Amino acid sequence: MTDSRIGTTVTHRRYVPYSHAHYAGNLVDGAYSLGLFGDVATELCIQLDGDEGLFASYSDVQFNAPVRAGDVLEITATLVRAGTRSRVMDFVVSVVARGAATADAPGAATTLTPPVIATTATGTVVVPAATPPE
Repeated sequence: MTDSRIGTTVTHRRYVPYSHAHYAGNLVDGAYSLGLFGDVATELCIQLDGDEGLFASYSDVQFNAPVRAGDVLEITATLVRAGTRSRVMDFVVSVVARGAATADAPGAATTLTPPVIATTATGTVVVPAATPPE
């Protein structure tokens, strides 16, 4: 029997503040994306299981393009497999808009069409065992 929850997706959007720039060129460290994956995984577990769950592992993380301060990110978690207590999810961070400051327009930004896939991963979250009805 196929679990009808497979394919359930949660998406967040987040502006990356300049206070998170960690490297030259306003680059943000890769851990920033992993933290965002934790946020969407938490919401997905709440929707599916009524519990925040606990991240157990990543089986794959790919940093494909830079994330910079001033970016607007779209972060998605999709359930790809569900065990008794484990939830395997695919994650994607896409840059949907990017700061494009100039001396004359320090707040300038542009929408990226298509979005740039910055980070992908597969991860496993565990949730408590379901409590049988009384």
